[in-house]
Amino acid sequence: MISETEITISIDKKKETAKITCDNKTITLNFIRKNGETETFQDVNFYKCFGDLREKNSHIQFLCKGAKVNVHPSGMGSQMSLGLKAYELQMGKAPSLDDLVFIFDYEDENLTNYPCEQRAYYMQWIHSEKS
Repeated sequence: MISETEITISIDKKKETAKITCDNKTITLNFIRKNGETETFQDVNFYKCFGDLREKNSHIQFLCKGAKVNVHPSGMGSQMSLGLKAYELQMGKAPSLDDLVFIFDYEDENLTNYPCEQRAYYMQWIHSEKS
């Protein structure tokens, strides 16, 4: 099954929309800009594909939940949603279902194009005392 969603991106502080298509049979993400430029990424889940897309296009700000520093999928959630859902983590707090987000939903705060920054936050969160 192929699903399509529209996202907002920012280049030189100018916002525009782009399309993301996800093919769950091949775990392939296609990024399609309004000017027709297309890039394709394939990995073990869509969260990783989206990370690869962002890292390769560091000049583009992706205004999506999946680009937040504190958003990371759980192992089981990653398998069940193929990485389309992830937790918006808070230091010192165990996540609940209320913290589960769709990675392509709009977000404009605390963003990164570098998955290593998300991984570092996740590792800090793992080692933090949870209430």
